[in-house]
Amino acid sequence: MSKAPASSSKTLAAKVRPFTNSAQQEALNVYGAALQAMQSGRFEKALEGFRSLDPQCSPEIRERAHVYLQACERQLQQQTAQLAFESLTEQYDYAVACINNGDYEEAREQLELIVERDDTADYAHYALATLHSMTGQAEGSLHHLERAIELRPYNRIQARSDVDFRQMADDPRFTELLYPEAI
Repeated sequence: MSKAPASSSKTLAAKVRPFTNSAQQEALNVYGAALQAMQSGRFEKALEGFRSLDPQCSPEIRERAHVYLQACERQLQQQTAQLAFESLTEQYDYAVACINNGDYEEAREQLELIVERDDTADYAHYALATLHSMTGQAEGSLHHLERAIELRPYNRIQARSDVDFRQMADDPRFTELLYPEAI
């Protein structure tokens, strides 16, 4: 993925006429935040910022925002084209790679898409359960683990020794779910 141009809102601020009112200052602030989002690869957030600029802001800001808006749209199109999965298994493999790389939000998004397409995908529910556990979201973890076990009882055995559930180990609901025979 290519990086956004290394321009800064401070450089633009030096070229923009002196501020005549707070609306221009606000436009420059929105522009700067959108540019930072773009430079850090958060293209959707950048698009929101560039699109929200007041049409009355200075022509310099409008022109640059238009260029950056097009660049963000191209980046998002490229990302979307790259994520055209041929199967749920391929999408799942991508989600697992995202988890392993620490990109939990992207992983969560992909796993949720799998579950939307096929609620009987026990492996996606199981992965969501581990992801929720790893990110400290007990309710989500329990919900997806329960569904994964319901769909495939072997998931109960697997979860008993899965280190990704270590944050859930002290939760009595987790123990009850994994060891129902002890109740």
